[in-house]
Amino acid sequence: MGRALATRFKSSIDKSEPWINFLPASPFPDHHELTVATNLSYDPAALSSAATDFGHMLSSPPAAVLFPSSINDIVCLIKLANSIPVPFNIAAKGCGHSVRGQAMAGNGVVVEMTSMNNNNNNNNNSNNNTRIAISGNPSTGYYADVGGEQLWIDVLNAALEHGLAPVSWTDYLYLTIGGTLSNAGISGQTFRYGPQICNVSELDIITGKGDFVNCSPQKNCELFHSALGGLGQFGIIVRARISLFPARKRVKWVRILYTNFNEFVKDQERLISINGREQEGALDYLEGVLLMHDGPPNSWRSSFFPTSHHSKIVSLINQHSIIYCLEVAKYYDPPSLDTVDKELDDLFDGLNFLPGYKFEKDVSFIDFLNRVRHGELSLRSQGLWDVPHPWLNLFVPKSGIAEFDSGVFKDIILKRKVTTGPILIYPMNRSKWDDKMSAVIPDEDVFYVVSFLYSSGFDDWESMDEQNKETLRFCNSVDMKIKQYLPHYKTQEDWANHYGSKWKRIQEKKNEFDPKMILSPGQNIFNP
Repeated sequence: MGRALATRFKSSIDKSEPWINFLPASPFPDHHELTVATNLSYDPAALSSAATDFGHMLSSPPAAVLFPSSINDIVCLIKLANSIPVPFNIAAKGCGHSVRGQAMAGNGVVVEMTSMNNNNNNNNNSNNNTRIAISGNPSTGYYADVGGEQLWIDVLNAALEHGLAPVSWTDYLYLTIGGTLSNAGISGQTFRYGPQICNVSELDIITGKGDFVNCSPQKNCELFHSALGGLGQFGIIVRARISLFPARKRVKWVRILYTNFNEFVKDQERLISINGREQEGALDYLEGVLLMHDGPPNSWRSSFFPTSHHSKIVSLINQHSIIYCLEVAKYYDPPSLDTVDKELDDLFDGLNFLPGYKFEKDVSFIDFLNRVRHGELSLRSQGLWDVPHPWLNLFVPKSGIAEFDSGVFKDIILKRKVTTGPILIYPMNRSKWDDKMSAVIPDEDVFYVVSFLYSSGFDDWESMDEQNKETLRFCNSVDMKIKQYLPHYKTQEDWANHYGSKWKRIQEKKNEFDPKMILSPGQNIFNP
């Protein structure tokens, strides 16, 4: 199949007319001379890279890889796929941070979106060799027009040059804009500012029919809402307009410890109830993490606890098996340090954390947002980054979180003892999400993110994955009504159950925007 497809591609290239001459006029006529043919690669190294991802648990080689030099190259590729009797599949790949092949296209074409960084054809920002442009004013607001291939860390750096920044983040910033917006984009800021998909006002999308479409909540809104959280099913995001706000200079970063799960979640829910964007005293960030039997209290994601307290914390973990760590942050500018300290004291007053187990740091704004990078570089230096990652990310309704603690954390996880990597748990407010978008969340006002961010050797990841499966079986057995984030299912029936009341609309919009089922086959929604 792959060889036949590659032959079909090469026969198109060998014709006297390049692919672009077979297609309608480009939306970017000044780039019409660029052809897909010159940027399509069959190089074994390129195919091998596109056949794997951050998960390192499966491989699905494409027939070819496109390294686009312009948006028009992607338009041409999709139109070519539509023009032949048996269309080939196409997957847009950003940084390849998927863990279960979601950005792969077996026997099809993978589009390496980040190659656009090397071909600055649509740059409106003379200060950067990237497609990032900062605009706006105090009265109408500020925003960044950003190519879908750009990294969030580069958006942050470009915005900070103007004293601005987005407000909604992922924990790890070396991800593409198109990648996170195709899922949701969540972190500890989401309880207050919503996911990244709710902080976007406009998109440019290339649909599965090869149409270049500008869309927003007011214009082509069906495509706009479908694509955000749409898992790449309806189009490839090639530009996003991201809201920006004044950036603070410093961050007060605090961790407090609990032995009682009920007190831990009650305090989290109390803190996220203060969530107005302009509300005085509200936190800017809140996450929780489990400290368990498998290692020191500091993880690769951040080194926080002072070494002088390590033995004390480890002793506490050994005594209770699980310690619950609540992590919060509040942004500020140096003149308001005393005010921030008082606001944090007021927030902590009445919380039921362990006395004597409150730890603080004061760091720069960018160091806080980019806190995971140091851990990544450390793991890379040890050869421990490009290893299997059998991750599982869940949204758990508030009504089920106590049962999840007793049935999963205190039973499955403690019994198996195969955990290597952080386990996160923190709440979100449903009111901060837009139900018109494709992302799926539980039907309760408050729900929890639970992330099992495991890493393993190449010969033992399956035991961790079996633990994930046991966790899912438990949740289903008690009808917990969880939803997967970064979902992975093998049957369309499972996808229908995942989407619930949204399933009919997902099917309708797929037929409207990608009727030949060309895009994102690795999700296994319409290409099982």
